[in-house]
Amino acid sequence: MERRDFIRNSGLLAAGLAMGSTDLPSFPTTNPAPEWKGFNLLDFFQPEPSSSSRGKTTAEHLKWMRDWGFDFIRIPIAYPYYLDIDRKQNITPDDVYRINHARLEEIFKLTELAQQHGLHVSLNLHRAPGYCINAGFHEPFNLWKDNAAQEAFYWHWALFAKQFSSTSNKKLSFDLLNEPAMREDMNDQFSKSGPVPGELYRKVAKKAAETIRSYNKDHLVIADGNSVGNQVIPEIKDLNIIQSCRGYVPGSISHYKAPWTTKEPDKAPLPKWPGQVGNQYLSKEMLEKYYAPWIELSKSGVGVHCGECGAWRMTPHDVFIAWFTDLTDILKANKIGYALWNFVGDFGILNSGRTDVNYQDWYGYKLDKKLLDVIRPA
Repeated sequence: MERRDFIRNSGLLAAGLAMGSTDLPSFPTTNPAPEWKGFNLLDFFQPEPSSSSRGKTTAEHLKWMRDWGFDFIRIPIAYPYYLDIDRKQNITPDDVYRINHARLEEIFKLTELAQQHGLHVSLNLHRAPGYCINAGFHEPFNLWKDNAAQEAFYWHWALFAKQFSSTSNKKLSFDLLNEPAMREDMNDQFSKSGPVPGELYRKVAKKAAETIRSYNKDHLVIADGNSVGNQVIPEIKDLNIIQSCRGYVPGSISHYKAPWTTKEPDKAPLPKWPGQVGNQYLSKEMLEKYYAPWIELSKSGVGVHCGECGAWRMTPHDVFIAWFTDLTDILKANKIGYALWNFVGDFGILNSGRTDVNYQDWYGYKLDKKLLDVIRPA
């Protein structure tokens, strides 16, 4: 499943809290980043092209997003998706350079199709050479420890930066790496992890941004927060990189009974909002404290965006809507945009699989209208 390790890492929250001549697209708020609102699209999220059960994004989907007022999509990509390799064998360091150009072209085409519908596209390496917050796919090296992994990381970003070298930064951005953390064991979903040392994060982000901007000095770069997207990265404040937070706090609501977050999901306490859950009192105040460092960052002149947010389908719908209304109210009040994970699927507004929703029929899909009303741009 796609949100491995979240609740297991939620203990990190207590601890948490320009490069080149690039100018961000102008936006009349205290937050320098545009207040994009939209969705994550999971067409290329799985490392195995044949394993996706979600189907592909269509022009009709993109039209609906646009017509509802959304202007943003994030495309999380697993780099093995577009490799030309023997998938019965473990990937090797040499394999990471073997490109299946037909698969890569699929990503290019979806990007261009979304842009034709007026949507800003943010390309994200969800699984990069040597790192992924998820387990379930062999990595031949470690991005944070091995120079070979870092060089491969920069090389892959060069593929995308070169392809879109003439694309305006109003249409495209490059989200370097999904939810960085120091994983002890890349192949164990419950392996302990912690924040990436700040100077190491700076080194990798700086070189990746330099690589991307070598093809267009105005390319727009985004870096996910440290500690699985939760912590501001002070070490890169001077690099003119937007920082991306998350909308999953507390994990006991956003990932209630999610089997990839705990070994005993059925023992998870029933969530409430607001209310006492386990040893925590959950309230809007806790969200305000969590987002305070991100709001301060945005007011200091560094752009902030929330690249992922939402709750898995097992969270009671009334609790989800109450919590998510408070969360998005805080983001909206501070001009911070957000992207729901996902559009069609377990976290989405269409075909979420929730059993406690009064769905509306939407051209053969089941639409969660209450959720749409919460996230829809004003």
